[in-house]
Amino acid sequence: MSLGQNSNVCLRSPFHCVRDFLFCSTWKSSLQIIAWCFPSQIQVIEDDRNNRGSEPFVTGVRGQVPPLVTTNFLVKDQGNASPRYIRCTSYNIPCTSDMAKQSQVPLAAIIKPLATLPPEETLPYLVDHGESGPVRCNRCKAYMCPFMQFIEGGRRFQCCFCSCVTEVPPHYFQHLDHTGKRVDFYDRPELSLGSYEFLATVDYCKNNKFPSPPAFIFMIDVSYNAVKSGLVRLICEELKSLLDYLPREGNMEESAIRVGFVTYNKVLHFYNVKSSLAQPQMMVVSDVADMFVPLLDGFLVNVNESRTVIASLLDQIPEMFADTRETETVFAPVIQAGLEALKAAECAGKLFVFHTSLPIAEAPGKLKNRDDRKLINTDKEKTLFQPQTSFYNNLAKDCVAQGCCVDLFLFPNQYLDVATLGVVPYQTGGSIYKYAYFQLETDQYRFLNDLRRDVQKEVGFDAVMRVRTSTGIRATDFFGAFYMSNTTDVEMAGLDCDKTITVEFKHDDKLSEDSGALLQCALLYTSCAGQRRLRIHNLSLNCCTQLADLYRNCETDTLINYLAKYAYRGVLSSPVKTVRDALINQCAQILACYRKNCASPSSAGQLILPECMKLLPVYLNCVLKSDVLQPGPEVTTDDRAYIRQLVTSMDVAETNVFFYPRLLPLVTDVDSDSLPAAIRNSEERLSKGDIYLLENGLNIFVWVGVSVQQSLIQNLFGVSSFSQISNALVSWVASPKTFFFFQTYYNILLYEPYIWYFPSLIIVKQEDKLEMLFKHFLVEDKSLSGGASYVDFLCHMHKEIRQLLS
Repeated sequence: MSLGQNSNVCLRSPFHCVRDFLFCSTWKSSLQIIAWCFPSQIQVIEDDRNNRGSEPFVTGVRGQVPPLVTTNFLVKDQGNASPRYIRCTSYNIPCTSDMAKQSQVPLAAIIKPLATLPPEETLPYLVDHGESGPVRCNRCKAYMCPFMQFIEGGRRFQCCFCSCVTEVPPHYFQHLDHTGKRVDFYDRPELSLGSYEFLATVDYCKNNKFPSPPAFIFMIDVSYNAVKSGLVRLICEELKSLLDYLPREGNMEESAIRVGFVTYNKVLHFYNVKSSLAQPQMMVVSDVADMFVPLLDGFLVNVNESRTVIASLLDQIPEMFADTRETETVFAPVIQAGLEALKAAECAGKLFVFHTSLPIAEAPGKLKNRDDRKLINTDKEKTLFQPQTSFYNNLAKDCVAQGCCVDLFLFPNQYLDVATLGVVPYQTGGSIYKYAYFQLETDQYRFLNDLRRDVQKEVGFDAVMRVRTSTGIRATDFFGAFYMSNTTDVEMAGLDCDKTITVEFKHDDKLSEDSGALLQCALLYTSCAGQRRLRIHNLSLNCCTQLADLYRNCETDTLINYLAKYAYRGVLSSPVKTVRDALINQCAQILACYRKNCASPSSAGQLILPECMKLLPVYLNCVLKSDVLQPGPEVTTDDRAYIRQLVTSMDVAETNVFFYPRLLPLVTDVDSDSLPAAIRNSEERLSKGDIYLLENGLNIFVWVGVSVQQSLIQNLFGVSSFSQISNALVSWVASPKTFFFFQTYYNILLYEPYIWYFPSLIIVKQEDKLEMLFKHFLVEDKSLSGGASYVDFLCHMHKEIRQLLS
């Protein structure tokens, strides 16, 4: 709805009528009655899909707000990076720092440099400028992009970031047409597109030497728990076929990635799988205090050349350790071993570590059990999120220097200190996967899908990212899975297609409405074939002198992504209550500033929200009720540390469904490419005669009402009555009938942009114990851990806003 300069949502009726909304007990009780007319997440998503889903999003216009992440749309790159690569909290930046401070709207970009594109969209073009390398500004070193201004007949260009004038190299010279545009404008991706890649020259390589192709090292815990659960055998069986699917460059027939294998408990076992051997050879390193790699030749090998020896090894490992009684494990020496192997081979790479228990064996990085739930809601709660020793920070730093990325698969039966073990994956750009109480029959499908995707996905190694901005703003803060040794360069041993880096900007001068503001993200990385490349993303934003323009061009999903990450970092240094209060205060200030400066005059009792921020309260409440900021009694300290690290690398689509899960009524005639319409996330929407599916990107719950027809129960679960349904984690393998029914849903869900972990499937029967867990995700309702309902939280926000205004 548009009201001149303003676009307000008045929360009194579905018709946005102007009737007073007095903040009193009567109003609060009436809120319960008219909750259905509050801004609905479902309606906002549906409206955006209808209004913006049919036409391509063309990126040629400065400061355009893209469609929502929940809308399926095609992108046509005409000079600005696709929103799949960069999304901003606002596409119209205040011209002054005072104005930014007044609004309290954070200015941030969520950048996903290697994002996967849909098949219909073109991958960034690779530009090769030969030995001279990419053309750059002499002063600020920004790369050639569509916003550079060519002058003096094309012989020089003026930098759009710092205004410095640079000579055009002779080989790059081209004449200008009558509009001042180069005549080869459309032939050069770096002049006409928002995203593209340059082939890097040797100057961009370590020690002025082109890199070798990377390596993957698989490091398998063979302690008692891992062997007894069937995990070791499962991993070895899977790797035999999975090694055929290592990432490969473009049209290459086979992957250039070499592989190596280590097993470990209290000691480490290295394997020589050289192609000339008849059988693999094991070498044991028991001195874990001073880790070294006992062999170089034959450890990292080409899969095709050594296929027979590798297959023999993977057959033998489960048998070798079948009778083990060793329960203690080491952890840090395992990472050190992988690091040393990559150093010796002079290449970057990734360690896939499969680990089951707290590393209590005598070794560097040994940990003690410090799990203490009594610290929750005290000033010492922050220690639960912090590593218990600085040892792992130093180890991570060494890994980053070598380009050694660590992906960690955890299978705990008890506390194993994710906050500490997760430091290395987190700072090297890796991933953590967690399967508590791993059981072969129920969890193997999920684990194997995660492993397959993790091994096959696009990844860049030895990556460095820098974000340049035009004069007036600069990048001041960064969030994500990476390491920083200075204030400008984001360093990642590995960066995959799922990871995002969040960048916050602050003013250091006035901005101009005429010239706007520019961002350029430059990522230098080594491809899976060992090619050094630069991926460039450019984005132009508008600047404004009116607060109304700022509020009209914000994006709430991106704002929530930033605020959640800011809060999740805050718990490392402040009590959780302080972090929660700060979040509420900042959002109240954002909305109070809008009310004071942009909204039409109205009664003080009326709650008014900007049109594009009308979901801010409901989403904020979801973040406040999340397990990191308000854990229920069933949430472990390991789970909280795991979720905190997970969210820090999520993109906007992932946080959208993670904080406000999707609730779908199940219909048996779902067609092949669309899902039934979602409903609002509240218990009052559930009917006891129906079945519903709730998913948040990590879990899928299937809720079965007590009055569901017997014929449907028989068809779906293969049992004759409601009472016979097994309400637990479902094994896809053991329940082919159930799997077949959900397969259509799964196939659609798995192609959603935010699914990057394979979700577990949990059947929940109405009025059963497990229903408490399900209700935890009904985020519009009051939570058992004390979180407010949507209605109550709106009342609270309204009160906060009124206090600020008075």
